[in-house]
Amino acid sequence: NLFRLADQDQGFFQRKWTLVNGPVIVGAGPSGLATAACLREQGVPFVVLERAECIASLWQKRTYDRLKLHLPKQFCQLPKMPFPEDFPEYPTKRQFIEYLESYAKHFDINPKFNECVQSARYDETSGFWRVKTVVTSGSNRTEFEYICRWLVVATGENAERVVPDIEGLAEFGGEIIHACDYKSGEKFQGKKVLVVGCGNSGMEVSLDLCNHNASPSMVVRSSVHVLPREIFGKSTYELAFFMLKWLPIWLVDKLMLILTWLVLGNVEKYGLKRPSIGPLELKNTQGKTPVLDIGALEKIKSGDINVVPGIKRFSRGEVELLNGEKLDIDSVILATGYRSNVPSWLQEGEFFSKNGFPKAPFPNGWKGNSGLYAVGFTRRGLSGASSDAMSIAKDIGMVWKQETKQHKKRTIACHRRCVSQF
Repeated sequence: NLFRLADQDQGFFQRKWTLVNGPVIVGAGPSGLATAACLREQGVPFVVLERAECIASLWQKRTYDRLKLHLPKQFCQLPKMPFPEDFPEYPTKRQFIEYLESYAKHFDINPKFNECVQSARYDETSGFWRVKTVVTSGSNRTEFEYICRWLVVATGENAERVVPDIEGLAEFGGEIIHACDYKSGEKFQGKKVLVVGCGNSGMEVSLDLCNHNASPSMVVRSSVHVLPREIFGKSTYELAFFMLKWLPIWLVDKLMLILTWLVLGNVEKYGLKRPSIGPLELKNTQGKTPVLDIGALEKIKSGDINVVPGIKRFSRGEVELLNGEKLDIDSVILATGYRSNVPSWLQEGEFFSKNGFPKAPFPNGWKGNSGLYAVGFTRRGLSGASSDAMSIAKDIGMVWKQETKQHKKRTIACHRRCVSQF
């Protein structure tokens, strides 16, 4: 098959290429690390490709300083290795990065850094995946190609920032950054800041700005579910997870909203209109994560965070809202989320849809055809990624062990025939 591959592309052997004796994993975030660890436990060799110069680049480079895990640590740990016992229930950003670095070291995972995948396609003639990359080292740029039987897509749901096209934004004149470039509200002290977006990032950035004596206005364009992080001392997520074992999702949603109202009160009078669909059903069907409040709501109630409707247009130093109101602002922070980048490099149309997510819903979106797999696209956070990783490693490991055993049998048989000739 490899010789067929070489014949098909005459320049094949003139380029730098590698035959991988196992799967290629694209992405060294939590999803890629979890898959690699599970493969290591199965005894399957692998190669991990990462475009950045470190593991978990989203966490290391594109998150704000005050970030903590929103869910208790037992729901965020990766397979085969729990968090250290002395970590708090909600580990900090730094603690989570330390955990991931220890995880990679423990399972001897050594990604190939600064290696950006340009394309990946399945070669039906040879039965192999062809993964083309560009390696950057200073001003040097080298092209590589990896040939493998299995391809694991672990680039995740948040590979690229989403920057909306808003009328007049280019004419604004003040500082405009995406939330992935926001670190702290310290440099915004005393400034009027417009935060575009009201998800978990938008809420936390607004809260952080308040804590640094800035004046944030948060754009709430559509409806949003705001839940307390804890209900009567118990994790909201853990409580919902427990109830789902016994009750249908619609009933759990109703109970969660009643409990939320008891804890937070009526949030709609502060401009936070709730969707007609319950928070868990909305997450399952549309992938929209509810906001887990860690203090922003109190700032909204006190007026320190100003909730405003959607944007009509920007102009020099100000923004006009859909209700006709105009606000003078100094800076804009776009908490407008992220998207998958899979369609930009994976040449495949059966398993992944145009939005970069597997077409099959959870729990069946981890395996495609011809040795293609996806991990971390369940919209269920780190627990979903861990589930995918274990399924993928088990599936590949089963084939790997069968073929390894057959290969050993053939080798032994051949050796006996050779000996018998003497």
